[in-house]
Amino acid sequence: MRGSASVFLLAAALVTPNASAEPLQTSEDIVEFFANAADLGVSRGICVGTEDECNNGNDAPAQTGLDMLINFDLDSADLTSNAQTTLDEFAKALKDNRLQAHSFIVEGHTDASGADSYNDELSQKRARSVTAYLLSAGVEISRLKPVGMGETHPRADDPYDPVNRRVEMKINLQ
Repeated sequence: MRGSASVFLLAAALVTPNASAEPLQTSEDIVEFFANAADLGVSRGICVGTEDECNNGNDAPAQTGLDMLINFDLDSADLTSNAQTTLDEFAKALKDNRLQAHSFIVEGHTDASGADSYNDELSQKRARSVTAYLLSAGVEISRLKPVGMGETHPRADDPYDPVNRRVEMKINLQ
């Protein structure tokens, strides 16, 4: 097995109440992002969101991967309608021939609200919720592996920040 070459697909962020039901990124945008890379193992970054969301933490290194902006409410593994719209586009991209050879790890995350054991289970439920939705959209089960990370890898410095309630998807390149 080659080194752990993977491209992170960060799935998280707060969606404003006035957010459009239209996907921020189309399936073709997603496919082109990865298909145009000469080597999918090379880090490429793109942020989908407002300028403030993309520039959050000016001193932070640039994100690698594609931010799909999948969010969860407190104490919930239910997908919002915006998340479902975004995942519909992601599922279309995964079914494209140019990305058919890749499998994904679906990592669920929580903020620090609640006990560690509870957050571990909630993060697993979030990963399974995204996985189930992608399966219902026609993505093959063999390409998805849901795992719960609990609160161990917060995205924001504040462990209680809602942005930490997310799912991240990694494309495994083997």
